[in-house]
Amino acid sequence: MTTALHSKKVLYTARVHTAGNRDGGVSRSDDGRLDITHTAPGKAAPGTNPEQLLAAGWSACFQGAMALAGAQLKVALPAQTAVDAEVDLVLGEDGYALQARLKVSLPGLDRQVAQALIDSAQKTCPYSKAVHGNVPVEYTLA
Repeated sequence: MTTALHSKKVLYTARVHTAGNRDGGVSRSDDGRLDITHTAPGKAAPGTNPEQLLAAGWSACFQGAMALAGAQLKVALPAQTAVDAEVDLVLGEDGYALQARLKVSLPGLDRQVAQALIDSAQKTCPYSKAVHGNVPVEYTLA
């Protein structure tokens, strides 16, 4: 079953070809900027896994969403702003699933202001919106 794509303006399209799977597969982008080998979690071999890739992309996107919220609220993000993302691969009665935690560090900001930035980013970050209702997520302020 396919669904209709949004009729919104496309800003960017990532094109990646993957051959193989999470243990020994490779992924390469059409522009050559991404060229990685996949290795199963816990295996002592070079490479990364889909959970690490999701954590990296999501945490970067979330910081961008907080910067957008900061601009709207006229609040500059501290230079040391960081997001530590943890994405778990879990196995339950219904099979494999994901769960995640994003720990946000906004040093020097008032806690209420920092929380407002996090709350806003949850609503605007495309990754957060994509997993909302599908992946259990904890957002915390460090």
